[in-house]
Amino acid sequence: MRQALALGERHLGLTAPNPSVGAIIVDERGSRPLILARAVTAPGGRPHAEALAFEGLKERARGASLFVTLEPCAHHGRTPPCADAAIAAGIARVVCGVEDPDPRIAGKGLAKLRHAGIEVVAGVLEPECRNLHAGHFMRVSQGRPYVHLKLAMTADGFASDATRTPLRITGTIADAQTQLMRARSDAIMVGVGTVLADDPKLTCRLPGLETRSPIRVILDTHLRTPPNSTFAASARVAPSVIITSEGASRDCEAHLAAKGVIVFRVREDAHGRVDLNEALRRLGADGVTIVMCEGGPFLAEELAKADLVDEFVSISSSQALGRPGLPALGNSLREAISRDFAAVGEPLCFGEDRFTRYVRARPCSPAS
Repeated sequence: MRQALALGERHLGLTAPNPSVGAIIVDERGSRPLILARAVTAPGGRPHAEALAFEGLKERARGASLFVTLEPCAHHGRTPPCADAAIAAGIARVVCGVEDPDPRIAGKGLAKLRHAGIEVVAGVLEPECRNLHAGHFMRVSQGRPYVHLKLAMTADGFASDATRTPLRITGTIADAQTQLMRARSDAIMVGVGTVLADDPKLTCRLPGLETRSPIRVILDTHLRTPPNSTFAASARVAPSVIITSEGASRDCEAHLAAKGVIVFRVREDAHGRVDLNEALRRLGADGVTIVMCEGGPFLAEELAKADLVDEFVSISSSQALGRPGLPALGNSLREAISRDFAAVGEPLCFGEDRFTRYVRARPCSPAS
């Protein structure tokens, strides 16, 4: 199952709206187990991992075991059910990491396998499999993506100096790790303030992973994103979305759309800004399962106030600012981390920078 998990991790960020599932077929009847096939969900979400694993095996799969990180599907979609494929292949045993929460499946796949006389072992490495498929679970249960928040800060806790001039905080090794985090996400989200201050590319620039750039999303209540920004100028190269308010300028939308930017309109919240719950649900409706937020302290604080942070990565530099600046952690985020989150393992060092990962120990509030 650990090998299946490693396979599933390979295509994180590539398979939305479907989860990235790892599957391994093993012949356990000899003196030593023999792996017959390995597969992971294909980019775009199809074919499913199980279907790919069965390809070409024919009679060799009969009597073998299938190890899969998520329950095989039982419904007819664009492809036949994977549970039916396992039955037709003559699989003798299915070892499953976790049941699929999708109402179309939700135990039906395992029930179908058992009814066909196949031995089913469920819940193997379940916490790890749930973590792999966290975006899928969140989208099914809450109708929104899993929100992965990343903040970089100086050793004394600042995101910028008092004038909010952007700082070079992290080193090249930490930057490369951030690029890898982007590649494993379906979308990367920032606020318009980041666009106006930094004019970022928001792409994955790791050698060999340039095609793994996620959908770029800007939260921009009043459509202030310049049509000549790097974001807009490259909209036909990397998928680019702006989420704005219902009352934003139609002329500004037309200028951005002419560059290839997709504009979604949602209602405003009580403070006259884009409603974050609705913005995330809009992304979820479009199939986004994991969104990485790199929008800086203001957006991080607003997400924390709305109880919309599911995972938080703090990147601490070894260098202090040494003067007053903009704190990276606002009160709401700091309180949420203390109250609702738990650190995962020990901090990891990338060069001279330290990564600390926190995940929820308390479930998020139900979608409003």
